[in-house]
Amino acid sequence: MISQAAGPAMPGMAAAAPAPAVGPRVPKRVVAATVAGNALEFYDFITYAFFAVYIGQAFFPASTPFMSLLLSVGVFGVGFVFRPLGGVLIGAYADRAGRRPAMLLTIGLITVGTMGLALTPSYASIGIAAPLIVVFCRLVQGLALGGEVGPASAFLIEIAPPGRRGLYSSWQLASQGIASLTAGAVGTGLSLVLSHDELVAWGWRVPFLLCLALIPVALILRRSMPETLGHGHAAEPPRGQLRRHSGLIVMAVLLILGGTVSTYVGNYMTTYAIATLHFPASIALAATVVGGTGTLVFSLLGGWLSDRIGRRPVMLVPRIALAVLALPLFLMLNAWPSTATLFLATITITALTAISSTASLVVIPELLPRRIRATGLAVGYAVGVSLFGGTTQFVITWLIGATGDPTSPAWYVTLTSIITAIAMWTLPESRDRVLEE
Repeated sequence: MISQAAGPAMPGMAAAAPAPAVGPRVPKRVVAATVAGNALEFYDFITYAFFAVYIGQAFFPASTPFMSLLLSVGVFGVGFVFRPLGGVLIGAYADRAGRRPAMLLTIGLITVGTMGLALTPSYASIGIAAPLIVVFCRLVQGLALGGEVGPASAFLIEIAPPGRRGLYSSWQLASQGIASLTAGAVGTGLSLVLSHDELVAWGWRVPFLLCLALIPVALILRRSMPETLGHGHAAEPPRGQLRRHSGLIVMAVLLILGGTVSTYVGNYMTTYAIATLHFPASIALAATVVGGTGTLVFSLLGGWLSDRIGRRPVMLVPRIALAVLALPLFLMLNAWPSTATLFLATITITALTAISSTASLVVIPELLPRRIRATGLAVGYAVGVSLFGGTTQFVITWLIGATGDPTSPAWYVTLTSIITAIAMWTLPESRDRVLEE
């Protein structure tokens, strides 16, 4: 946290040396550096989900289009396997060496993963090597994203002026909305100017090449960031602090559970619209623009609200609303499939998810001491996303195929939202809490 907000040392801990003073007026480029890098990393990950149908045809040929899609979304889930490892390793690095070097490392890793996806020849060209390279790239991307969220979120709340931690932290999730919006806009543009055969052959690679071109910009921005990690040392070692706060980290996993499932159901709407509702690719991809806009706008709204009325109601009320509305939304979408109903379902899911998740992503680091803040949030986030986000698209694709029920995603959202709402109710309010050193 910035030095102006530092409070007295907690019992059992030595007073930490003050972090470098960023000051109450944080330069816009500092927030932009965090947002730009985070957005690019999520853009790359989300783009895979949006183009899963075409990636499946390029790298995972199968006897039926459904099996090809199932293999593709299964490999999408592979990217989540290394997220917990990334959370532990890169989160601990951020708590030891600093937020800035950790976020520079994640940019380097995402570059490797993106380059592999963009440039790997198809299965028809190099055979089994193609899907193996794609799996490796997904693992590298998972490692990067597993380590990105903890340091980025910790950095944002530590540079925030008093009373604005929710709003500043909301840019973490808002950057994911920017990523979704950008990926959807690029995908929609490609679907309008390219034929289906061109999209399958090479068009899906264009968004990944665009990401590669923008990565140096994010790298330059992040190199100029200030450091918010102080150089003092707590009396209790980080491992002991992690054990003492293990219950809170478990709660973080449960909070992430509902948010990550509804997030990836929202991201799945493009695939759902193409594979289940048989919409044209241009309309289906346009839904991602709607979803990205919803995530961007309502994340910032959720952060602003959480600074004014508290974290718990902003977490809880939208989560309960989503549990109630998920099934009616999918029933409506299948009874009256149209562009309007697709956009309405998408914006409702993404808006409610964004408001709730923004408050969730600030409450956990607010309750953790500085020396394990990045690690604790990174591990909780990565484990939650790996267990539930990484399996969401595979599970709902399989459920739709196995049961023939196109509303299967709604039941999954409802169940996980109820579990998360119970966890949210038990957390203490953290809005006015002085950040532990």
